[in-house]
Amino acid sequence: MPNIPNTESLRVQDALNRRVFLGSTAGALGATALASLLAPTPAGAAAVTGPAGRTFPSFPAKAKRIIYLFQSGAPSQMDLFDPKPEMEKRRGENLPESIRQGQRLTTMTSGQTNFPVAPSIFRFAQHGESGMWFSELVPNMARHADRWCMIRSMVTEQINHDPAITFCQTGHQLAGRPSIGSWVNYGLGSDNADLPAYIVLTSFGSGRRDDQPLYDRLWGAGFLPTENQGVRFRNTGDPVLYLADPPGVARDRRRSTLDRIAALNSARGSLVGDPDIAARTAQYEMAFRMQASVPEIIDFSDEPRHVLDSYGPDISRPGSYAFNCLLARRLSERGVRFVQLFHMGWDHHGGLPAAIKGQCHDTDQPTAALLDDLAKRGLLDETLIVWGGEFGRTIYSQGSLTATNYGRDHHPRCFTMLMAGAGVQGGLTWGATDDYSYNIVTPEQKVHVHDLNATILHLMGIDHLRLTFPYQGRDFRLTDVHGEVVKGILS
Repeated sequence: MPNIPNTESLRVQDALNRRVFLGSTAGALGATALASLLAPTPAGAAAVTGPAGRTFPSFPAKAKRIIYLFQSGAPSQMDLFDPKPEMEKRRGENLPESIRQGQRLTTMTSGQTNFPVAPSIFRFAQHGESGMWFSELVPNMARHADRWCMIRSMVTEQINHDPAITFCQTGHQLAGRPSIGSWVNYGLGSDNADLPAYIVLTSFGSGRRDDQPLYDRLWGAGFLPTENQGVRFRNTGDPVLYLADPPGVARDRRRSTLDRIAALNSARGSLVGDPDIAARTAQYEMAFRMQASVPEIIDFSDEPRHVLDSYGPDISRPGSYAFNCLLARRLSERGVRFVQLFHMGWDHHGGLPAAIKGQCHDTDQPTAALLDDLAKRGLLDETLIVWGGEFGRTIYSQGSLTATNYGRDHHPRCFTMLMAGAGVQGGLTWGATDDYSYNIVTPEQKVHVHDLNATILHLMGIDHLRLTFPYQGRDFRLTDVHGEVVKGILS
């Protein structure tokens, strides 16, 4: 007769079994994660402790929230912010090799036999007490000259759109890493239980409607927990699908259904120890709350007429840049920590003068109105505004050059970004380029994309060196192994 162990012995062995131990531990971690997701950090809380015991903010934050106005396609710096009047004397001349210095070309211009200098046809003027230069294309943004910090010495490593935008967003040119908004969400958590901490808004530009596409991975969480990914509001129809309950389904019935699903998920999570089950439950709960919060936030009927008018004629068109700017303000004042607008249409390889006019018509007035609106509500001093694209444009013309028409190719060596609001010096122009807006002539003021991202995190109270996540055997961060805070632009 076989020797059958007693029940108590089996129970003890199971308790010590590695798989059972790990499963029960993971289940507890999942429950803890779910509890933190369903009870997010309240507004004004001093710090959030991360999974590895890190505490953020690392130091007092200058900014409570970010509105990132990403101009997808790469605006031309010498037609908007970096005037080069001497180039009129060089019109049509071939770009000197001493300036180009063997820079690689894109496939769009690699077949050109010459690279004719194309000076901007737009007039520039100085504005504000700071005397900051702006093109005639952006008169409303120019009104805020003493609020903007203009960085003319941005530099990136990428020369094509997709890797360059991915690089700006994630700190790496290859897809798969977390976006900057996801990192902020991971580090700081949420101030609003009824809305995601990271929301993305997109709009099509009138300058070039068939411009470079956007991909959801640009606001993805990568290897971070999935609840940190950005939530994109659609630019046509309902901003979020299935906001309304199906016909015949009462609100209390929906609540009861979610409670039953949560109970089943909790039981399954305890059994298999999968933290993603807790994340899914939290997402169901967030979706339930968004059914009430989102319709209210996209209803502009409570906005005074003069506020609506200040954003321009497109304010009444959902999904427009103007609509999204006002929506960004409403989201921010309700505690959404990171709002990112992507406005497409800036990729002007040909027909730039007409196309850039369309883009500025889309963006100039709403951007200025957003700053005015935030300032009047006392929010600008605690909100960081970032405006810019993935790289710059060449001084030479892509294709034929005429007196009134030209195009510009991609240029990673120098471009312009604008910042305003919390923690940055208004009225400051940082860095300078040569007469061709081709190379940076103030190397001590060069700002790499990693430096910009490190500075954004710094203003949010996060030390970019400490905000890390273990993955595939090493600790990753937004700035990889690079990046320095640009202290010279801080207030």
